[in-house]
Amino acid sequence: MTFFADLLAPTALLLSGVADAPPSFPAEAAATQYSAPVVLRADAPDYDAWRDLAQSFRNQSQNQVRIEQRVTIRVIPRSSPQVNLLAALPNGVASGDLVEKKMGKCVQIAGIAGVQANGASNLILFMRDQRMVSASLERSCRARDFYSGFYLERSFDGKLCVDRDTLLSRNGANCKVTRIRQLVLKED
Repeated sequence: MTFFADLLAPTALLLSGVADAPPSFPAEAAATQYSAPVVLRADAPDYDAWRDLAQSFRNQSQNQVRIEQRVTIRVIPRSSPQVNLLAALPNGVASGDLVEKKMGKCVQIAGIAGVQANGASNLILFMRDQRMVSASLERSCRARDFYSGFYLERSFDGKLCVDRDTLLSRNGANCKVTRIRQLVLKED
């Protein structure tokens, strides 16, 4: 409705100006055929009425601005997926020598340096401060879907948290993190 009103309002203004023009003769009509279009003058008596009518059809929300921002973070494997990053542990530590230790429910996203699939539904997050964190995925998710890393939408606090954030793999799998544990060397 507003589109048609905006489209027809100038035409109505032009037609009202033509009605006020004096009649012309055929010879004059040929001469004025290419003249400037008739415009309703501001001092015309109907000018205010037409202006108010045209304003009533305008969309009232035309001056509103909506800005949305979305930041997506990509976490990639530290090296090629064929290389086992656990083999690069110091002093030849095997992955069986690592145990999970409780930690908080969140990890800083900016602190994640790389990722590697580990087992059926676990990811190992390699942190920039040389820590390793095990992130368990939902039951229906497979860790091998994340062989090339994952995407994560940046949260308001900049953290990856349990049961809040969703990881998106490049093949389209969406998985929530259900548990986060720090991997440490087993003490004898």
